[in-house]
Amino acid sequence: MHQGYQRKRRRPVAEINVVPYIDVMLVLLIIFMVTAPIVTQGVKVDLPQGAAESLPADSKPPVVASIDAMGEYYLDVGSSSTKEVLELEEVAIRVGAIIQLEPERPVVVKADRSIAYEKVIQLMVALQRAGVPSVGLMTDSPEDK
Repeated sequence: MHQGYQRKRRRPVAEINVVPYIDVMLVLLIIFMVTAPIVTQGVKVDLPQGAAESLPADSKPPVVASIDAMGEYYLDVGSSSTKEVLELEEVAIRVGAIIQLEPERPVVVKADRSIAYEKVIQLMVALQRAGVPSVGLMTDSPEDK
């Protein structure tokens, strides 16, 4: 046996291998980059900056597209208020024609509180496709309750 030969002890390495964590983070980054444009779809709505205000008194009477509790569509054009049930496409066509004649005329959506949010969005999308630049939402004031 050689006495001059000493056995070297290996010290344990106290380093964390970060390569798997970097791989996981890159995969998550790619997933979020791909899904972010899909998630951000929506309808462009001009929201008020403060508390809801009524329309100015000197403005033309608004075109009111309504949805009742049964999910049926109605149109109120001010002077010619009819209570006939319309299809979604017919509402969009009529409102689009009114907006072409009077572009400054406000358009308001009025929906029953029990109606599904999806029906309101479908109406707003149809109005947007018909050329309506902005749509207001008709609400009851809190004092009316």
